[in-house]
Formats: sequence, C-alpha cells, structure tokens
Amino acid sequence: MGVVHALHVHELARDTNACELVAVADLDTTRAQRFLADVGRSVPIFSSVDDLAKSGICDATVVVTPTDSHRDHAAKLIAAGHRVMVEKPLTGTLEGDREFAAELDAKHPDSLMLAFQRRFDEPLIYAKKLVDSGMVGRVFKVFSALEDSNPAPDGYKSGGILPDMSVHNVDEILWLTGRMPTRALSIGSRVYSHKLTTCDEDFDDALLYMWFGEDLLAQVQVTRNHVSGYRVETILFGEEGQVHVGHFDGKPFEVTVEAYGRRGRSEPLALKSFTARDYGKPLPEFVDRFGAAYKSELATFIQCCSENKPFPSTHRDGLRAQEVISAGMKAVIGIENAAIVGAK
Repeated sequence: MGVVHALHVHELARDTNACELVAVADLDTTRAQRFLADVGRSVPIFSSVDDLAKSGICDATVVVTPTDSHRDHAAKLIAAGHRVMVEKPLTGTLEGDREFAAELDAKHPDSLMLAFQRRFDEPLIYAKKLVDSGMVGRVFKVFSALEDSNPAPDGYKSGGILPDMSVHNVDEILWLTGRMPTRALSIGSRVYSHKLTTCDEDFDDALLYMWFGEDLLAQVQVTRNHVSGYRVETILFGEEGQVHVGHFDGKPFEVTVEAYGRRGRSEPLALKSFTARDYGKPLPEFVDRFGAAYKSELATFIQCCSENKPFPSTHRDGLRAQEVISAGMKAVIGIENAAIVGAK
C-alpha cells in the first residue's frame, strides 16, 4: 500500500499541482529507490520515521506501516507538525484505539485522517445515494462481504481476521446507515488457508453479526479462503427492494450496482456499471477493485491539508469500528465450540 499511495501522490502532483512528493521513508531503501526510478523522481529517502519527522521537509504524510507501529509513527509526525493519513486500523486494539483517540482529542483533534477508502468508492457512493433517495424504502438489513483469494502473506502481523479485515466492512455499514449497533456476535473457524502461511491469525473465516435495536441487522462475512479471486459485495435490503453492489464473476475491473423492487417487477429500478482502473502491473488484488477510491481518498486528504479543513474520516471513526468488532469478539463462537450433540 505504501507504493500505491506514493504512486497516487506522484500522479496528483504531476496532473493537478495539488501537492508535491518530497520524500519517502522505508526500512527497505532498495524498494524506495526502485519506486522512485519507476516514476522518474529523485527525492530524499529516509530509513526511519524519526529521521523524517526531524527533517522538516514536509507538512503532510501518509503512514503505511505495520498496524502495531501506527500509533508511534503517527504521534511522532503529528508532534512534528504534520497532518497524517494513516492506513486502517488505527492501532489494532480497542484499548490502544481508546488511548490514542483520547490523546488526539485532547491535543491534536484535527491532525489525523483514517484511511477508509470505501467512503470514496464511486459504486458505494452511488448505492448510498439510491438508498438515501428512498428508492428501496426503509433499510432493515445490510450484508457486506470481503473475501481474499489467498492467506495473509508470510510474516504478516495480524491482530485477528476481524480487526484486520472487517474494519472496512464495519465502517462501511456505519457510514451507510448512520447508526451504531447495540449488540454484536462473531463466529470464526480455521478450515484451510491458515495452513499455508506463517502469519499467526485467529481464524481464516469469520462472520460478524450486528443488531441496531430491533429494526436493523447487519451481517459481515470475511475470509482468506475465496480461492477463485477477490470478492467484495454489499447488499442493502429495504422494505421495497434491494440495492446490490458488486458480485464475483471473475471480472475484477467491472463493478455493477443494481437496484430491484419487490418480486414481480422484472426491470431493475437502477442499473449502473463502473470500470475499475487497470494499473498494468501486478498489485495486490484489492487495488484492482479500489484503486480509484484510494486515489480519491488521498486527493481529499491533500485538499483538507491545503485548505486547513477537518478530515471526513478520523480516529473517532476507527475507534467506533473497533468498538463494534471488539464487542463481537467478546461473544465469539469458535468452530471447536460448535459441536452438535449426537453428530457422528
């Protein structure tokens, strides 16, 4: 993701003059040099966040480091006067999120933007407009799936599949509905891909259920086991129909949003296709789906920095998502606890 964000900074600087790429910080300086050579740029490369913070070379930074380093790196840069965009999740734990959020609220309330790219995704924005228009009536259920085709890479640090993956789905649901759930429950299992990686993760399949009082339910499904390809799908069920965003068909650069009314109506209420960007190079599969959203998110971050405006998504949104996930994990049902009496 560091390479993806750096590429987008370079493109925005080149095409809009909204910013300038002035430095890269990476423990792997060879990787940084390779990226800069690819885009034809020559800027300082720092081997530590501390050196970058002390340099005074910039005033806005994108933090794309391992989750357990987010707080330390962001705090150092903010203390040096930077405004920062941090890849999700905020810290990876509920306690860490609460502490860091309180620290930011007290001293730097408008210095951190948390990267929730789904809020900047055109298909999801369109779906939200359809729902907000009342096209399918009152929404009573939301289903959101995020399924990787491979296990987490060897050496990857994960705080658990739900904190690592479903934080996107949870924030999406809170954003789409404008509500916080009152109860949550999770179900997890280890059935396949955990055996193919050195990454130590609790589950490779998980479900998260959320209840918003008595009138709204949300279901999140995340997995590392969708071997046929990356799947991202959201369905909003309303009393007069449903809005469906994306489905897996082996076409990673096509995203369809369709709305249907009650049974008996053959014509869709709305139907629109979006073409995702093909970067023409091997990148993580989620970049194929959300590349344009990542770039739009970054452009918004830069605009807010330039105009000294508050960010549209912050540490507070990360904390809210983590509170939901943590509640669900406290009520987790593992596969070993799901035995059926009398089963053979």
